[in-house]
Amino acid sequence: MKKLSARRRHPLAALVVLLFALAVTGGLYAAFSPSEAKADDSSAQSLAIEEGKKLYAVGCASCHGTGGQGTSDGPSLVGVGSAAVDFQVGTGRMPAQQPGAQVPKKKKKIYSDADIEQLAAYISSLGAGPVTPTKSQYSPDGADVAKGGELFRTNCAQCHNFAGKGGALTNGKFAPALDGVSAKHLYEAMQTGPQNMPSFPDTVMPEKNKQDIIAYLDTVNSDKSKTPGGLELGGLGPVSEGLFGWVFGMGAMIVLTIWVAARTAKAKKS
Repeated sequence: MKKLSARRRHPLAALVVLLFALAVTGGLYAAFSPSEAKADDSSAQSLAIEEGKKLYAVGCASCHGTGGQGTSDGPSLVGVGSAAVDFQVGTGRMPAQQPGAQVPKKKKKIYSDADIEQLAAYISSLGAGPVTPTKSQYSPDGADVAKGGELFRTNCAQCHNFAGKGGALTNGKFAPALDGVSAKHLYEAMQTGPQNMPSFPDTVMPEKNKQDIIAYLDTVNSDKSKTPGGLELGGLGPVSEGLFGWVFGMGAMIVLTIWVAARTAKAKKS
């Protein structure tokens, strides 16, 4: 027992114990670490970038340059991020059919969802930018509709109209109508600021505020039968409503005045 106690008190005993503990820890880490999973993810990402590069070379490079640096026909894509790719290609705006003041949304997108993910992976590899949002980020569930309406009227209604019906801008440009636009694409548009729209990153407009705006648009465009005040007249605002009242209201009053005058004159003659 004395010999064992003396060995325990040996100056190298602590070092031996430490080395043994490190060896055991390293062995356990090597055995249970998800190295294969990480390798698989890296391989899948590399494959997506490679496939996206091929798609880009065929459908995008003629306008945006072989390396995404941009040309006289298209802006640089370095740093736009996967969110911009998902929005532009997912809404059918890109590839553009022809140059113009503004590229409109197409009813049918050209690329599949898998192709869009590969394109986004390649564009993201050119430079960091806004990332495609997850469902939890753009879902309007539990959002504040009243707050969203306030935010929309403050930041968006000048171009898109207070009900999101869109409007004309200068030099042939326009703010598109927002009814029928998916929550994901609305969020991405606020993130990236496509075409003439300013961008609203999370540092300017937090994620919660974006969800509130999406909830507001979903509410005002969800059930047209519940429009307060009767017929909405397209929801285009006081100009269209005033014009409707002037043309039809005044027209009806003029017709009624002529009818009354004619009946009075006829009564006097008789």
